[in-house]
Amino acid sequence: MATYGLLIFDEAEELDFVGPWEVFTCSSRVRGGTDTAVLVAERPDPVRCAKGMRVLPDHTLDDHPPLDVLLVPGGRGAREVQVHNEAVKGWIAKTAAQATWVSSVCTGALLVHAAGPGRGRRMATHWAFEDALEEQGDVTVVRDARYVVDGNLVSSQGVSAGIDSALWLIGRLHGREHARAVRRHLQYDPAPPYLADEPS
Repeated sequence: MATYGLLIFDEAEELDFVGPWEVFTCSSRVRGGTDTAVLVAERPDPVRCAKGMRVLPDHTLDDHPPLDVLLVPGGRGAREVQVHNEAVKGWIAKTAAQATWVSSVCTGALLVHAAGPGRGRRMATHWAFEDALEEQGDVTVVRDARYVVDGNLVSSQGVSAGIDSALWLIGRLHGREHARAVRRHLQYDPAPPYLADEPS
């Protein structure tokens, strides 16, 4: 049994956490409902995400179950607001020390680094913020991989790359065949079906 905790906050990028949420919850269904995914926020109020989606958290920072996996999404809220929020950064540091895996998506890497668990590690982030992450120091930014694994830290590039890293993670937890079954169930094909830019 695994418990996945996905941090949410105002102006979080929706797909950064909704994509992995879909992977984790589908994984649980394939496994007979043995796993749990929860949304965790600083306060119990609805969170308004980057594109306007409103999301209601399941738990607050001090009333959630023990987490096996902690996921931190990106978005303007991560890189401009939460990196200065001592309560959230302290919670990430404490929770990461107790979790088996820590994952960041997109500019969630900046927040995980600011909180401590990303320091001294290899990390990926959205291409537009690779320099910004590198400027923080005490981090090796990997610019040519959809996701990067360094110890128990999995970081991914922007937005849709979080789905790839979540699939890798459930494969690590439950086996490659399980991850392939989840990918098929989601009908997720890493090759984008957009062909307008292909030569005729």
